[in-house]
Amino acid sequence: MKKLSLLFVVLLLQLQFIFAQEKKSPSDDDVMKVLAIGNSFSEDALENYLHELATAAGKKIVIGNLYIGGAPLELHLNNAHNNLKAYSYRKIGEDGKKVTKDSTSLEDALADENWDYVSLQQASPLSGKLDVINESLTDLWTYVFAHVHSSTKLLYHQTWAYQQDSKHEGFKNYNNDQLTMYDSIMHVSKELEKIGDYAFIVPSGTAIQNFRTSSVGDKLTRDGYHLNLDYGRYAAALTWYGKLFNLDPRKTSYKPEKVSDLEAKIAREAAHKAIRKPYKISKIRK
Repeated sequence: MKKLSLLFVVLLLQLQFIFAQEKKSPSDDDVMKVLAIGNSFSEDALENYLHELATAAGKKIVIGNLYIGGAPLELHLNNAHNNLKAYSYRKIGEDGKKVTKDSTSLEDALADENWDYVSLQQASPLSGKLDVINESLTDLWTYVFAHVHSSTKLLYHQTWAYQQDSKHEGFKNYNNDQLTMYDSIMHVSKELEKIGDYAFIVPSGTAIQNFRTSSVGDKLTRDGYHLNLDYGRYAAALTWYGKLFNLDPRKTSYKPEKVSDLEAKIAREAAHKAIRKPYKISKIRK
């Protein structure tokens, strides 16, 4: 089995060399292109408000999300190995229009653009389980690297802990305790950062936890785990925006229509503090 695994890695590296010669470098244009291999948590964080934030800052962006609801890393790896057309591929172009293509494979989406970044994440019930994550993550990023340009960078999306009153079955993995879940996710994030395979960790989980310390309280989700459609998603998008473009999210001029001025200030501060201290909860005094 070890010989087969080694052969698989060698073949993937050879494929990477071939693809690298054919693809244009992501740096050949002035468009930020980011693809998430994810689930509903990447939908919450990237498909809403991120494009608008970039546009308001005069930045061009293309956003892709390979979506399967609740998908864990193990499922993504299986889909990769078998080249399964199992995804809903949501793509937001430079013009801000979203186009959805069903029955798409990982290989199809990776070849669709010369991506600057590809993001990986674990399904939320397992997001704080490092041993489970390690079972699939390395093989998955090896596959990704074999199908993108050599200068494409990998990201890891740090997702958020559930609301304290969440009824999600996976909350039992953390004794139905929000801070236990948050601390577990932070442990995973720190360990993955040490490896050095990722350009950066996107600290959405800490941004959401920061927001919960504000006057809004623990009301960041619509069902106990998916983000509130307005200020919850805005906080996550701000975090991605700040990390991707190295810009201060407090200084953006964009605010979603249904987000109040106070909620916007809190979201911006929560994202800013998460970027500065990605593994520590920072209190928001608003």
